[in-house]
Amino acid sequence: QVQLVESGGGLVQAGGSLRLSCAVSRSTFTLNTIGWYRQAPGKQRELVATISSGGSTKYADSVKGRFTISGDDAKNTVHLQMNSLKPEDTAVYSCYAALNRFGLVYDYWGQGTQVTVSS
Repeated sequence: QVQLVESGGGLVQAGGSLRLSCAVSRSTFTLNTIGWYRQAPGKQRELVATISSGGSTKYADSVKGRFTISGDDAKNTVHLQMNSLKPEDTAVYSCYAALNRFGLVYDYWGQGTQVTVSS
């Protein structure tokens, strides 16, 4: 019933840009929050950016000013525009959605997409 399908990862040189997209198929669920987390080898998963149903955004300090999250309500899609990429941005990026149904909130994750930034 719920699917998060990511696209847009890849290999880019430092200073370059990538755009990640996540299409959400959510049936009768309503969206609370959607966004991106990332996990680099040997490190814990960390929040990158999220956007709420009301449009409020949250960013990790390390990406502020470089990454922009935006939502397309009509297409149930969220985008992460990543500019001025650095080698330390290399990680598996996973789409995350907190969906509400009958007052209960459920967490969903995409399969992850690799982002590699070469120096």
